[in-house]
Amino acid sequence: MWFRLIPAAMSSPPATAWIWGRAILWLGVYLALVLAPLFVLLAESAPGGGGFWYDLSLALGFAGAAMMAVQFVLTARFKRMTAPYGIDIVYYFHRYLAVVGVLIVLAHPIILVVADPVYLTYLDPTEAAWHMTAGVVSVVLLLLLVAVSLLRRRLGLHYDEWRATHAVLAILAVGLAFAHIDGVGYYVSSGWKRGLWMLIAASWIGIIVYVRLAKPLLLLRHPYRVVAVTAERGDAWTLVVEPEGHAGMRFTPGQFAWLVLRSSPFAMREHPFSISSAPRTSGGVEFTIKELGDFTSTIGTVQPGEICYLDGPYGSFGIAGSHAAELVFIAGGIGIAPMASILRFLAEQGDRRPLTLIHACGSWSRVPMRDEMTCLAERLALRVVWVVEDAPPDWRGEVGRVDQALLDRHLPSDRTAVEVLVCGPMPMIDSVEHALYRLGVPMGNSHSELFDLV
Repeated sequence: MWFRLIPAAMSSPPATAWIWGRAILWLGVYLALVLAPLFVLLAESAPGGGGFWYDLSLALGFAGAAMMAVQFVLTARFKRMTAPYGIDIVYYFHRYLAVVGVLIVLAHPIILVVADPVYLTYLDPTEAAWHMTAGVVSVVLLLLLVAVSLLRRRLGLHYDEWRATHAVLAILAVGLAFAHIDGVGYYVSSGWKRGLWMLIAASWIGIIVYVRLAKPLLLLRHPYRVVAVTAERGDAWTLVVEPEGHAGMRFTPGQFAWLVLRSSPFAMREHPFSISSAPRTSGGVEFTIKELGDFTSTIGTVQPGEICYLDGPYGSFGIAGSHAAELVFIAGGIGIAPMASILRFLAEQGDRRPLTLIHACGSWSRVPMRDEMTCLAERLALRVVWVVEDAPPDWRGEVGRVDQALLDRHLPSDRTAVEVLVCGPMPMIDSVEHALYRLGVPMGNSHSELFDLV
């Protein structure tokens, strides 16, 4: 996971001062938003008699509430904010910071109770003031939110059901936290402090309105129409959509978009997929999607003429701005989709750089887009290395998984001049990233596209 702590765009050439500056700027904005309530606490004298542990508990409560509110900003998909890192990194940041934020919030009541057990009385809703009960319920909802998110697959929750549940729990938890802070009144009683806290709450509400109302309205005004659905090997399908009455979206090869199909943009039933086509002047977009879950298992039943909506493009994965002398693409299964977009673009541009594609799959008969890659190898200076786990009897290619020994055989001798792009399942990405580092590929020359955003 340590590779992913470096923002994707910051590790993509050219690593300009402008990109670093934007990345540092947004980190500074995040810290300012989280720490602002603490500075509010210090701005004026606080009610006396609490002592160190009381003050520490309140500080953690304010910081935790601010962190949970800012979580909504991280998932609002503001392109200017996500561009320096890649939205996949921002979503992982959101995931890990949610756990940290909930632990900080939980420390707030625990410290109070340990310091003075009298605070246990606030757990009784029949005895406690309404704002204290609001605080207790907020903490319980946050714990439930994190538990449901981390255990979604084990609980068998449908992705769409989880998204709706996640949104409702998050809004209720943060809303009750704001009510708790306002009800307690300490530290927010003066006019300017109350105004500042109301501004924070209003900004939070504004983001919810933008994400749940304004953005879906915009998508509704820019529909796409399905024009083709083509079966691929390995239970995959290529969905071709064209803009309906508008110019479509402009994307760079390797990016992805959220797809809304057979639903309204207001229904929170959108799913992220890598774009597999090169940019088109018509605005058309192709997605190559594998049947892996509840939604993707229905892709093959989609009919031409159906209306869909796209929110995108997103992501910094790709070769935009790359001046590497040689490129290596490492794909696992349907991780070939963004690679196909990049390779198709390079073919259209007449690029003659040495290229290597290492594509791993369970069996030769299930390799998606196999014929397309063979055709691209004829149009490009592309060498394709197929890696299968279940090899046929006459197989002469690589067998097994993409490990360090296999990479050592197929990477160019000059590891410092090559740029490597990796996309596939999480275990494969972890293994390949560490192997590349051990083989001498500079950290800044390796870029990964993370599948799992939720």
